[in-house]
Amino acid sequence: MSPQSIADQLSPFLEYLANHHNSGTEFLPSLSEINKETGRSVSILREELEVAKALGLAEVKPRVGIKCLPYSFTPAVTKSLAYAVSINKDTFRQFSDLRNHIETSYWYQAVSSLTADDIETLKNIVQRAQKKLQSAPIQIPHPEHCLLHLTIYSRLDNIFVQGILEAYWYIYEAIGLNVYEDQKYLERVWVFHQQMVDSIAEGDFLSGYQALIAHMDLLFQREQKNVNVLFE
Repeated sequence: MSPQSIADQLSPFLEYLANHHNSGTEFLPSLSEINKETGRSVSILREELEVAKALGLAEVKPRVGIKCLPYSFTPAVTKSLAYAVSINKDTFRQFSDLRNHIETSYWYQAVSSLTADDIETLKNIVQRAQKKLQSAPIQIPHPEHCLLHLTIYSRLDNIFVQGILEAYWYIYEAIGLNVYEDQKYLERVWVFHQQMVDSIAEGDFLSGYQALIAHMDLLFQREQKNVNVLFE
């Protein structure tokens, strides 16, 4: 493979967008102005702008113009994963396995960075979930499940880890795993969540890690069984 520069990996518009982003200016000129600067036709720039929008790198605001957005890995991962899952359901299990390894690998770094307010947030999330489980009829605490995990890892200074973890939950919900649950499974899941949060609050990160591992094993077994059903 011949060596390439970063610019070789980008379309002219994305290169222009990156340079503009680094200038600290929020909005880009019009496509006609960019055409004059780059020599790229307006029609091609419009196509490349659509790619930038899909990647979450820019948005078009009516009567204002093209706005640079802060970089996030999440949109690119989410769209790629959605496509992969649509052509092969097994790819979600593979991605889920990757996500599990990431959460376990970053556990100690993540929990040691949490603030007292973060820990209170985690406790409140568990309380809300338990209230839902005890309600009649039972409510599935999926928002709490997602929020608990993302809150635990929210202090990590790694946009790529954050992107993978966030994309996992978007697709988890998109394929219906947030509604395909039984009460006994949910109760077991939230026992592990309670153990994780209690351990974090006590500074016993090893016990929390062990609860996370047990929870991941339960979740992975459930996904292996239910993804096949959801795609039949």
